[in-house]
Amino acid sequence: MAGKESIPKILVIDDETDIRDGCKWILSRMGYDVLCAENGQDGLQILENEDIYIVLCDIKMPGMDGFEVLAKIKEHYKSVLVIMITGFSTVEIAIEAMKKGAYDFISKPFTPDELRIVVKRAFETLHLTLEANALKLEQQKNLIALQTEQSRIRTIIETLPHGLMVTNILGQIVLMNPVAQNYLDLGPDNCLGKNIELCIEDKGLCDYIMEISRGHYKADKDTSYELVLSDERFILAEGRPVLNEDAQCMGAVVTLSDISDLKIFDRLKSEFVAQVSHELRSPLSVIHDQLAMVIKASDSEKSGKSVTSENNQYLLGRARDKTKSLISLISDLLDISRIEAGNDCLEPVKVHVEDIIKKIVEFQAVQAKKKNQSIALKLPDTKTPSLVCDPLTLESIFGNLITNAIKYTLEGGKISIKMDIRDENVRVKIKDNGFGIEQKHLTRLFDKFYRVKDDNTRFINGTGLGLTIVKSLVDSLKGSIHVESEPGRGSRFTVILPCNAQTGQTE
Repeated sequence: MAGKESIPKILVIDDETDIRDGCKWILSRMGYDVLCAENGQDGLQILENEDIYIVLCDIKMPGMDGFEVLAKIKEHYKSVLVIMITGFSTVEIAIEAMKKGAYDFISKPFTPDELRIVVKRAFETLHLTLEANALKLEQQKNLIALQTEQSRIRTIIETLPHGLMVTNILGQIVLMNPVAQNYLDLGPDNCLGKNIELCIEDKGLCDYIMEISRGHYKADKDTSYELVLSDERFILAEGRPVLNEDAQCMGAVVTLSDISDLKIFDRLKSEFVAQVSHELRSPLSVIHDQLAMVIKASDSEKSGKSVTSENNQYLLGRARDKTKSLISLISDLLDISRIEAGNDCLEPVKVHVEDIIKKIVEFQAVQAKKKNQSIALKLPDTKTPSLVCDPLTLESIFGNLITNAIKYTLEGGKISIKMDIRDENVRVKIKDNGFGIEQKHLTRLFDKFYRVKDDNTRFINGTGLGLTIVKSLVDSLKGSIHVESEPGRGSRFTVILPCNAQTGQTE
């Protein structure tokens, strides 16, 4: 990229002349230098000769399409942000573009304000990235100079906007700036030379710093520790080992950042999602019900001219199915917001897992029967220990897993559910002989909106949030979930819950 004083350059790649000219006119008035290309090859040629900050690239183009251009840019120009534009906007295309490295996504036709907003946001991201890299570089320089110029380093450290603490291999504090002292409510000098355990009350933070100080640190593992202060402030601690010339650990350097604003933003985001979802669910439910009524009325006509043609019947059915999918997505978003807000167990009572599973199997037996599938349920011979939690939590966990087993298993398939008690844990295994999952997908299976797309599953509707909800709820019960799968041979999900699992307080 060029220096800060040069005019920022933006490249627009689109085979439509009107789009190129419109983008150039709008962005030029914002003070940017806008270059245009009518195809991917010309756009890549410009990137070789110009310092481009942002690329606006159409997905649907003759010859080299937008995804090929994106791949080339991410390979050779990693600092360039790519915003994909298309007139064929779907959620799947947006998600695919993001997975392949696109920064953002904008759909045709877009207004000048929409274009300005997305470009402005991209430049703000670039600015923040440059600042973060500069701060990281500054910290590295400080560590190098620490061994030879302590007096100069002390001056620099004391003026840093973040907290900074340095310990030796024994976990004794050898340096701490005023910001860190303020965050941890410590005096200016009374902790120097003392072990961190004598100065810091939070045991988790002490253990985190001691691990790094003793050299127990993996460079390929991004770890940090979040500290919650009494005044509802959140401090993020990030540590790295201090190494000598022989790569031996001499201690740790820990930065402390106040992330309270980010936490507030995250809470507001969740509240916004919940509010929008609430507002959308009611009208979508009405639309869905009305479509169902029209279809039912048309089906019931015995004579006379049909209200709707067969083609319109098909379109109405598709509309009904799509509104049903949107309602399902909104419900999942509301569940995610509720879980992230810590309200995943609102009515904790004593429940037995086998009772919940039996009810779910009885309810889902209708769906399995439609596909001529068999469900084998094996429960312990004796009553299992009860868990103290909201029954809806268990219903959501096992309801999602059993529904998925039915959905992703062919007609005539077999599903087995086995529950037992082992090592003071309740274990539930849900196995099917369905499509199965490739190994490369298993690590991301519980990510938000992640769905496996192949020839077997592309016609199966879903939101990509079900397993995310399951994982979050299992975590809230201090349990774990594991998955084993093989394409063509089915999948097995194992949920392990401690017998003393408890969330909330019983009345």
